[in-house]
Amino acid sequence: MYFFLLNLSILDLGLISITVPKAMDSSLTGIREISYAGCAAQVLLFAFFIPAEYFLLTIMAYDRYVAICRPLHYGTLLGSRACAHMAAAAWACGFLHALLHTANTFSLPLCQGNAMHQFFCEIPQILKLSCSTAYLRELWLIVVSVCVFFVCFVFIVVSYVQIFRAVLRMPSQQGRHKAFATCLPHLAVLSLFLSTGFFAYLKSPSISSPPLDLVVSVLYSVVPPAMNPLIYGLRNQELKAALSKLLSGCFQKQ
Repeated sequence: MYFFLLNLSILDLGLISITVPKAMDSSLTGIREISYAGCAAQVLLFAFFIPAEYFLLTIMAYDRYVAICRPLHYGTLLGSRACAHMAAAAWACGFLHALLHTANTFSLPLCQGNAMHQFFCEIPQILKLSCSTAYLRELWLIVVSVCVFFVCFVFIVVSYVQIFRAVLRMPSQQGRHKAFATCLPHLAVLSLFLSTGFFAYLKSPSISSPPLDLVVSVLYSVVPPAMNPLIYGLRNQELKAALSKLLSGCFQKQ
């Protein structure tokens, strides 16, 4: 679990480093421009970190399934080599996803200007600037990506159905509490990641507007990687004690 958390932390750090520093620089300097190469780099890295993190969260669901439902086989099914291979597969799939989408997106002619109502370069916003029918190739790639993500989602749901069935059959209340405690941080991170992403890309066009799109983009690109360390860190007793002490001190001052 901690090996996968290390990979998740690296992905979160990379994801938040793509958009926030540039957005802060634009706010401080008032220069709201980005070079063509810089925009392509943002698209490539963003399209890499988002699916890589989703694939890693899927693998972590399998990790929890094996740990709870098949604990005696954990060392065999999830040894150090198997964990390394699965993590490498998540990174490789994310890179392949990013390469395909970036190459296809930036091969399109942009004839609707060069201004995007967004604080970072995002594929849907770039597609709005294209007037070529070739953008349908990118739409097909997006459909394939959505299908892959849906398969991962089904795998996660099935894994947790098996986990909850196994936990509810445990005779010991302490055992059930311990099992739920190991799953809740992953479920919280996964729910935050999926809910913000689904709302960003599946919201009705009738409620879409530049200010709302900007807020939603912040929700799914900045909030999850910023909250993940806190969600998993709350399992650490020393961190919980320090946070409790900090909050109690704030309330006493008020």
